[in-house]
Amino acid sequence: MENDQFIFCLEAVPDVEILDTTEVEKHLVNAALNNGISNIYKTCDTIEGLEESLNTLLYDDHNFKNYEIIYLVMQGENNNICIHDFFYSLDEIAELFEGKMKGKIIHFANTKILDLTQDEAQFFLDVTGAKAISGYGAKFNNLKSYPLDQLFFQLYQEDDDITEVVETLFQKKYELCKLLDFRLYY
Repeated sequence: MENDQFIFCLEAVPDVEILDTTEVEKHLVNAALNNGISNIYKTCDTIEGLEESLNTLLYDDHNFKNYEIIYLVMQGENNNICIHDFFYSLDEIAELFEGKMKGKIIHFANTKILDLTQDEAQFFLDVTGAKAISGYGAKFNNLKSYPLDQLFFQLYQEDDDITEVVETLFQKKYELCKLLDFRLYY
């Protein structure tokens, strides 16, 4: 399968100097090897690190237009993300990404609950230029969304109609989608 769409994953970790292979990184390697899903995996431990990684992707990677999904694996509560014990609202993140995510899907792993009102979602989409924002309404410490995320990415490789992808995702993994409360705002 020849792919022209990539995934950029940014995971918040306690310390970027510690070079442990995370569970997320293992799942992305699996996605690349078994499903041909090209990806870049980066870690950050500060909001500046998040911004720097994004700017490197935007301005130094000539394939940026091929990155269809920005995959964020971060802790958080309500509509905040947590990086190194500091909380940042999704409005702040939207302003950080201002105009830079045109046509992209911003997808959150279920390490952070995504529960937006229609106005909050629209604000995020308008400010960032993103095509959609997706994630989960339920968080379980013992049940991670990584396998479902991987299927979502795989389906999007095959069909770039996001509503069709989500419909197929629910057809294939209905119980897990309902349990984790998969959400899409577009």
